[in-house]
Amino acid sequence: MLQQQDAVWFSNQLVSWYQQHGRKTLPWQLEKTPYKTWLSEIMLQQTQVATVIPYFERFLARFNDVTALAAAELDEVLHLWTGLGYYARARNLHKAAKMIVAEHRGQFPLGFEQVLALPGIGRSTAGAVLSLALGQHYPILDGNCKRVLARFAAVPGWPGDKATEQTLWQLAEQITPKQTVAQFNQAMMDLGATLCSRSKPRCSECPLKLKCKAALAGEQALYPGKKPKKALPERQSFWLLLQHQQQVLLLQRPAAGLWGGLYGF
Repeated sequence: MLQQQDAVWFSNQLVSWYQQHGRKTLPWQLEKTPYKTWLSEIMLQQTQVATVIPYFERFLARFNDVTALAAAELDEVLHLWTGLGYYARARNLHKAAKMIVAEHRGQFPLGFEQVLALPGIGRSTAGAVLSLALGQHYPILDGNCKRVLARFAAVPGWPGDKATEQTLWQLAEQITPKQTVAQFNQAMMDLGATLCSRSKPRCSECPLKLKCKAALAGEQALYPGKKPKKALPERQSFWLLLQHQQQVLLLQRPAAGLWGGLYGF
């Protein structure tokens, strides 16, 4: 844990930096709604902002609210998701939209536990939606935030480890301010995405450099800790291609597993 004065300094520095340098004109930041913030947060999981922007704009043009998304066929949702990868995100998005219509009359829920109960939403995503769209006081802890906090406080260990992740959550809770939570959480993500990157962090430009333990020790590369290596399993697959009069037989794969819900030979 940080000293209280360091926690306050951290949040003040970061919000001031965001006001000057943060990203404020991304498509989902204009006329914010919980639906648009939710959609963007799901798309941004494991995917860079530049890649997400055109997908987000096409998706929103077709499904302008949660009711429209819930009414769509899953195949159409997957089609618009094609190329974005991690298709379980699209299936969970569609499933969650149906749940919102059925249980919340098409209105995105505003309570943390209700949002957390939606398919495909974890603690950080729930906090991001409610804080960024509505200003509710919840910390977030995506990959960028984990990297910033691990370096600032020199937290050892791989963030995917439960004990390490719990330490990072405690730090996030301590430093997240109540009054400027939306700006602060966006600033955390922006800092990790721009200056506090995985390789070649631009520490000389960072607003936290005066008290960042990793930067002061010249040990930025040590944090966060790397994921333990595991032997990769080997798989063998056989494909049967059936053609008839220039037509190819395609079957939809099971919803679970590799390429779930997509069509293949």
